[in-house]
Amino acid sequence: MKDKIKNIPESPGVYKFFSKKELIYIGKAKNLKKRTSSYFGKSLKDRKTNQIRRLTDHIEVFITNNEVEALLLEQNLIKENKPKFNILLRDDKTYPYIYFSLDQEFPGVYLKRTKSSVNKNYIGPFISSQAVKNSIKDIQKIFRVRNCSDTTFKSRTRPCIEFQMKRCSAPCTKNISKEEYMEDIEKSKDYLTSSKRNMVSNLKKAMKKASDELNYEKAADIRNRINQVEVINEKQAITPNGIDADIFSVEKVNNYAGICIVTIRDGKIRGTKTHLVKDAFLETVNNLYELAVFNFYSSKANLPKKIFFASPLNELYLIKKCIRDNISDRIIFPKTKNSFIKPIVSLAKNNAAQIIKNHLSKKEKYAFAYQELSEKLGIKKIERIDAFDISHQYMQQGVGSCVVFAESGPSKKDYRLFNIPNDITGNDVASMEHVISRRLKYYEDQKPDLILIDGGRTQLNFTNKILKNFGMEKILVLGIAKGKGRVRATETIYTNKGILEIDPHSESFKLLNEARDESHRFAITASRKKIRKSNKYSALDSVMGIGPVTKKALLKKFKSLKGIKEASKDDLMTIKNINETMASEIKQIL
Repeated sequence: MKDKIKNIPESPGVYKFFSKKELIYIGKAKNLKKRTSSYFGKSLKDRKTNQIRRLTDHIEVFITNNEVEALLLEQNLIKENKPKFNILLRDDKTYPYIYFSLDQEFPGVYLKRTKSSVNKNYIGPFISSQAVKNSIKDIQKIFRVRNCSDTTFKSRTRPCIEFQMKRCSAPCTKNISKEEYMEDIEKSKDYLTSSKRNMVSNLKKAMKKASDELNYEKAADIRNRINQVEVINEKQAITPNGIDADIFSVEKVNNYAGICIVTIRDGKIRGTKTHLVKDAFLETVNNLYELAVFNFYSSKANLPKKIFFASPLNELYLIKKCIRDNISDRIIFPKTKNSFIKPIVSLAKNNAAQIIKNHLSKKEKYAFAYQELSEKLGIKKIERIDAFDISHQYMQQGVGSCVVFAESGPSKKDYRLFNIPNDITGNDVASMEHVISRRLKYYEDQKPDLILIDGGRTQLNFTNKILKNFGMEKILVLGIAKGKGRVRATETIYTNKGILEIDPHSESFKLLNEARDESHRFAITASRKKIRKSNKYSALDSVMGIGPVTKKALLKKFKSLKGIKEASKDDLMTIKNINETMASEIKQIL
């Protein structure tokens, strides 16, 4: 690899690491040769860097004119290719919007997520769904627009409780004219997009006009709306000047990074969002700020007037240049000296740090539980637990699960499911033997220190026998049997030496229970999914007159198609809606 790096130029640009033609990492550099060679030096690296170095068999570079171009190209390539070793802050979820159903005669207001391009019906995006819900609640209080579904709206014959609580004007029962209601819709949109001071000013003018026209009822209604706006503004106001701003904060501790984004619109905090970044050794604080900013502004909707950064950045000019050239040239980047902004910046920093602390405290909890369990069992160290369970529905669609608990807790990427043959489904011992045997075939250098099975001595003994057959008898096995009445904290833990006396309130006992419960959840979820899928079609569907309800009743009583086949005609006719003709046809088909 060093020979290949020799030919890389000392220019700014983007580099791509490949493993067997798969793109695994993308990065940018001021000096491509210097940056790429750093991955293959002799200095100590973290786990992620070592993996990249070990897997990389091909490097491609693309030269750019400057660092700004390199940054933009890097971000675009990461979004497009999603290499497995790059940090991806955004998942498939979209940001929430406030949606007005303007295609309806009396539009409603709702929370809606979308990946498609938005139109005038949408306001946002908001940084959190809670921020959307709060905003909808506010405009309901002020303008009394409906939030019910179209089906509910069409079926109403009298006003609902929202009308009684003065949060809806009841257009469903024509308590308000279409013209007046659409005015309220437009005012709701103005409230969300314009300055609240202008909103209050316009409402006061409308109140005076109504009063001059001797329409005192309307004037009183507008007065109440003004009061609602002022109360809400007083509760939510953060800054007196009604600024629009986003605040970014990045905190880094060892191999972890915490990112917090706070959005302020019209002087109020609209929402916050936090990200925990694991394996952040490769990334500088500057890199993480770049990542956060360009992911957050992938949509150019609802841009702020100002962007604040909680930390001084060595390469702030890169972010400024890219935003102004490619997102908006009207955004400014003030310093955080403003007395009203300082507390919010501090809040962002604290939240970014807290998300790391929360993760580390969780990790520490598991580390303590592992240590406690190791001492209890008299072994050196436990770093990995594989927990197995079996699930089936009506003696069919058997599934076995293996969940993995690493030092930091559940490792979901290592979870595995195993389909169980129909001829042994329902035989828990045979099913478990099938699942464990299949799992052991794939163990290489990542063998567990402990295997946990749901069961007592019988399950423990045959699991040890299977391990011996595979030459893996050094792996410790524990059985966890449910207590009387399946009451929690009454479980019995079985070892090769007998019952393990362990405090049911200890962290180690909780760890074993958590692993057992997780393996059960994983197995039963998969089994139910299989049964739902298989029930969509069977031989029974070809029998005239048998629908989903009857089919479900048959399977419930006779457990499987085999059970239905073996049942007599008289037994089949005990099921509601099945007559002699249908029973004969079922017997013939099956």
